[in-house]
Amino acid sequence: MWLSKEVFMNEIICADSAQILKSLPDNYVDLTLTSPPYDDLRDYRGYTFDLRTISRELLRITKEGGVVVWVIGDSTMEGNETGTSFKQALAFKDIGFNLHDTMIYEKTPRFPDQMRYSQAFEYMFVFSKGKPKTINLIKDHKNKLDSHNSGTRISDRKRDGTLAGKIRTEPRAFSTRWNVWKISNGFMKSTTDLIAYEHPAIMPESLARDHIISWSNEGDLVLDPFAGSGTTLKMAKLRRRNYLGIEISPKYCEIIKKRLKIHDNHTLELFSGVPESLLINKLNNLHE
Repeated sequence: MWLSKEVFMNEIICADSAQILKSLPDNYVDLTLTSPPYDDLRDYRGYTFDLRTISRELLRITKEGGVVVWVIGDSTMEGNETGTSFKQALAFKDIGFNLHDTMIYEKTPRFPDQMRYSQAFEYMFVFSKGKPKTINLIKDHKNKLDSHNSGTRISDRKRDGTLAGKIRTEPRAFSTRWNVWKISNGFMKSTTDLIAYEHPAIMPESLARDHIISWSNEGDLVLDPFAGSGTTLKMAKLRRRNYLGIEISPKYCEIIKKRLKIHDNHTLELFSGVPESLLINKLNNLHE
């Protein structure tokens, strides 16, 4: 039985995601952004997750054109990588999701490895229910061309192999960023909220913010079924989205509530009023 939509808006629910998702209406969520426990971390403070049920429920509750961003890596066990990320990506495709993009989150390696190159990335699988209805690509990749290159002739190869000359008359300072995102992570880099570090795996705020900007609009509903330290919820609120967080651990639910309360009276008011276009311009300027 579905509960009223108001119950599932701007709330943190401390419960099993597989059960709560079953109570959500069809075609309800605009964007899901989450990083699920995986491999040896799937035993999560004594809790386990039914990922098969969760993935199927996500397909049902996601709006047509909605997006699920699934941030995940692989563990190495007895010298063998698990391949969990690939298995889950294929499972999402098998049930009907479209794999819109396979992105890379480049991060600082935590542990040196004498047997292989240090692990420095996770996958960010961007699934969509049909064609994405919202695409706000961030343009902060600084181009090599600048004003003195105006009028430069460039070449483009035709399908038959011949070259066709083109004139670039208005070079742009920035183009769309690539799908490999280098993001600072670690203590006081993922976030400056000290309370968040009571959780062992914090999603960097900039990662959450940029996906929220990219795949949703103001007023949309952003879901995190593995809410953890609450980063997705905080950044959704900052960007004037509605949010819904589900977290099975009572300890982590308290962290989320305290973290959001810290920002209710100051930071959220200060930064939630910044128009999206100005924020994107600020992102661009960081790369000048």
